[in-house]
Amino acid sequence: YLPTFDFVTSTTVHPPQFNARLGVSPGRCDSFCRMVQHPLAPETVLTPYARARQWATPTASSNSHRPFGDIFSVFRVGPYALRPAFASILLLMLLAPHVFAASHTPRTANGYKAYWPDGAQIVPPVDSEVSALIDGAPLPTDADLAAGDDPLIERAGEAEVVLYTEAATSVVDTDSPRDLSIVYTPLHGVGRDVLLEAFRCAGFAEPAVVPEQGEPDPDFPTLPYPNPEEPGALDLATALAAREGADLVLANDPDADRLAVAVPDGPGWRTLTGDEVGALLADHVLGSGSGDDRLVVTTVVSSRLLARIAGHHGVRHAETLTGFKWIMRPGLDDPSADFVFGYEEAAGYAVGDLVRDKDGITAALAFAELAATERAAGRSVIDRLHDLWRRHGVHRTGLRTIRFAGPDGAADLARRMDLLRSRPPSDIAGHAVVSVTDMAGPGSSLPPTDALVFELDGGRLVIRPSGTEPMLKAYAEVIGPSAEIDPRSSERAGDLAVSGILDGVCALLGGSSR
Repeated sequence: YLPTFDFVTSTTVHPPQFNARLGVSPGRCDSFCRMVQHPLAPETVLTPYARARQWATPTASSNSHRPFGDIFSVFRVGPYALRPAFASILLLMLLAPHVFAASHTPRTANGYKAYWPDGAQIVPPVDSEVSALIDGAPLPTDADLAAGDDPLIERAGEAEVVLYTEAATSVVDTDSPRDLSIVYTPLHGVGRDVLLEAFRCAGFAEPAVVPEQGEPDPDFPTLPYPNPEEPGALDLATALAAREGADLVLANDPDADRLAVAVPDGPGWRTLTGDEVGALLADHVLGSGSGDDRLVVTTVVSSRLLARIAGHHGVRHAETLTGFKWIMRPGLDDPSADFVFGYEEAAGYAVGDLVRDKDGITAALAFAELAATERAAGRSVIDRLHDLWRRHGVHRTGLRTIRFAGPDGAADLARRMDLLRSRPPSDIAGHAVVSVTDMAGPGSSLPPTDALVFELDGGRLVIRPSGTEPMLKAYAEVIGPSAEIDPRSSERAGDLAVSGILDGVCALLGGSSR
């Protein structure tokens, strides 16, 4: 096992420097922690998470934590999905947890998230204040490190998993159908055991786990990149599902906060987009509840179909900036709202607010219930999706990333954004530009951010920098008429239109696209 280490980092992660400082191999462990006290959080709780087979123990000692305030408790979470720890944050009313995790990041990457006492990720101005405190903290010496049996270190485990899995079953109705054959892959992450237990508690048959991807493995040997959205990520799962005659494929990313879904479609399998899963889950959740105070939330780069679904069910809808630190805020900021669902196109979903962040396990439960309900009625998930097309029009979406290589890449990217602001195009791929909103300026209803929104005749385009590398992201959506006759033809036409818009953006901006 690895020795214990502490480390200090800002929210911008530089894994090579971390690993060099800590003397560990890249990707071998992600639970290195150091507490920083924010003035508004008198007690700080650390909830670290490790994705690898070898685990580091977070440390806190009287010497090391005095400069940063008092540490109330430290959890060391073993090889479990992260969400049981998050549920504990809310159910045990822990204060200001810090989480070190690696999700669908490359093998070399470590990650850091900071949460507030409300259980959601921190947002401005607290995030910059915490980041400044971290950046100003000295690196620890060996003398600062605590022993493994330090009384401040509490090792979380089975009790937290039980607490979470029992609560997670609340996202499905007790008397809804359960007859469903499921194939599941954790993509070499830590979601398997918690998901299987959650499905058992909810009354589903145990999903068949893809054996090559079932055990936690930081090297991700079957995947070049452990992102369930990546082409080919679900190939092993769909192959097993075809052999088993399964009804549904579910996949989590390595820390199980995201969900990917594949369903039978004709002779093969169709991997649903994040927007398709989001729309289906929203319609399912809203169809099984009541109350006009219910709230559903999505982001400015996700499909606008959710707004139409909300209008159909007579509930509230909000649109936020990207990320669950923003998606959870409308429900937290408005005590009169009942947050029931939120999602972003990048395969993140929150079904209810048991976990005030995206959660791939409760989302998997809710989607399995949806699929079982359709199966019991002699229908498919695709039938349910086509119902949405008929009711609200065909909404097709797509993403293109445009990279700017070389030492001047970041400057080149900034110049292209400035050009778009000063001289926006009048049309993109034959779609007239109706209006342009600069979200960094005063015309936006959301907090300022570096993004441009182009309202098009029959669609929308959002362009924003990635924030971590010299890369622009372009999100396109085309909305077609109600697909009364042939939903599949309407889907194909919409996909061609989306591709045309994204091709036009790439030609306009240059750079290498993907």
